[in-house]
Amino acid sequence: MVNTTIKTTKSQEIFAAAQNLMPGGVSSPVRAFKSVGGQPIVFDRVKGAYIWDVDGNQYIDYVGTWGPAICGHAHPEVIAALHEALEKGTSFGAPSVLENVLAEMVIDAVPSIEMVRFVNSGTEACMGVLRLMRAFTKRDKIIKFEGCYHGHADTFLVKAGSGVATLGLPDSPGVPKAATSTTLTAPFNDLESVKALFEENRDEIAGVILEPVVGNAGFIAPDAGFLEGLRELTHEHGALLVFDEVMTGFRIAYGGAQEKFGVTPDLTTLGKVIGGGLPVGAYGGRRDIMSMVAPAGPVYQAGTLSGNPLAMTAGIKTLELLQKPGTYDYLERITKKLANGLLQIAKETGHPACGGQISAMFGLFFTSGPVNNYEDAKKSDTAKFGRFHRGMLEHGVYLAPSQFEAGFTSFAHTEEDIEQTLAVARDVMSSL
Repeated sequence: MVNTTIKTTKSQEIFAAAQNLMPGGVSSPVRAFKSVGGQPIVFDRVKGAYIWDVDGNQYIDYVGTWGPAICGHAHPEVIAALHEALEKGTSFGAPSVLENVLAEMVIDAVPSIEMVRFVNSGTEACMGVLRLMRAFTKRDKIIKFEGCYHGHADTFLVKAGSGVATLGLPDSPGVPKAATSTTLTAPFNDLESVKALFEENRDEIAGVILEPVVGNAGFIAPDAGFLEGLRELTHEHGALLVFDEVMTGFRIAYGGAQEKFGVTPDLTTLGKVIGGGLPVGAYGGRRDIMSMVAPAGPVYQAGTLSGNPLAMTAGIKTLELLQKPGTYDYLERITKKLANGLLQIAKETGHPACGGQISAMFGLFFTSGPVNNYEDAKKSDTAKFGRFHRGMLEHGVYLAPSQFEAGFTSFAHTEEDIEQTLAVARDVMSSL
C-alpha cells in the first residue's frame, strides 16, 4: 500500500544543501519542481513500480526514470545480468561482443535501421544524426516542430519543449544566432506549414526531425495522415525523414512508432529503453546513409563510453524481457485504464481536461482541448496541474513534475496500482 500522507523533512534538508552545490540543486532542470511548486522529493531506492524517498515514503511511480524503466525499476533479471557483467569490468573503450548482440536486436526490431551507432545519450544521438543528415544531403537547413525536444544541442534549442517549456524559456542564452539560423520550425500536426517551408527553401532542407508521438510538450499523438504526409514530402524534396524515438522506441511498440504507424523514416534516434536504465543512446538507419559515419566514412563522431558493456547488458536483457508474449497487450490495457480513468474523473469533478495514451505512454492536459500541437498545449491550466501534482504526490503517487511531460507505465504496474492511483486522483480532483 502507498502512504496516504507524507512527511519530507529529510528531502527538504538534502535539497536545500544541494542548491549550494549544483545549479538549482539538480542535475537536470525539470527535477527541480519549478512548474508544480513545492520542493522535489529525494529518492533513496526504486523497485518495480515503486519508489521510496529518503524519508521512507513509498510512491507509485509514473515517471519511470523518464521512460527507460518499461520493465519496472531494478528488474531482477536485469540486475542479475549486470552483476555478472560487473565482474568483467565497468568500461572497455574497445569493441565487445555485447555491442553486436544489441545492434542485431535493434536492427531486427526497428524497420528503418540497417546499421546502428551507439552513443551515450539521446542528446548525443540527435547531434550525430543532425550532422549525418546534413552531410548526406549536402544541405544545411532542417525542419523541427514546436514543442519537440531533441536534446540540448544549440541547433535544437528553438521552440523546444520539455524543460524549456516548463521553465518558460523561449530558447536559451548562450546559443548564438548562427547556430539556429538553419533551424526552421513548424507546428506539429500541420502538414501545410511544412509544405510552405519546403517551397520557401527549395533544395536547401536536409531533412525533417520529429518525435512521432510528442512526449516533451505533454503527450500529443500524430493526426491520421500526418506522418505519411511527411514521408511523402521528404521524398518529393530529396530530404531525409528522421524519427526521434528516444522516448517512443520499444515503448509504444517493440519496433517503435514506425512499426505502430507503418511509416518508415530514413534515420532514427533511440535511447532510454535500449539501455535498461543506464546511460545510452543510438542512431541508425539506411545502410547507404550510415556508411558515411566514421571510420567507414567522413562524418566524424566518437565517444569514450559509447557501447559501454554495462549499458549494452542492461539493454539486451530489457529487450529480451519485452519479447515475452502479451507484454505490449498488458501495457496497452493498464495504460488505457489509467488514461481513460483520469479523463472520466476530471469530467465528473468538473475539470476541463483532455489527453490519451498509446501503449505504455500517456498524458493529461487541464484544458478542454483538443491538443494537437504545442500552442494547444500551452492553453492548459498549469497552475491547476501544479496543485494536482502536489496533491497526488502527498498521497503517494509520483507523476512527472510538469504539465509538458508525458507519463509512463511499466509491466511492473498492477491493476491494483492503477485502481489506487485513480482513487487518489478522484480525491485530489474533488478538492482542486
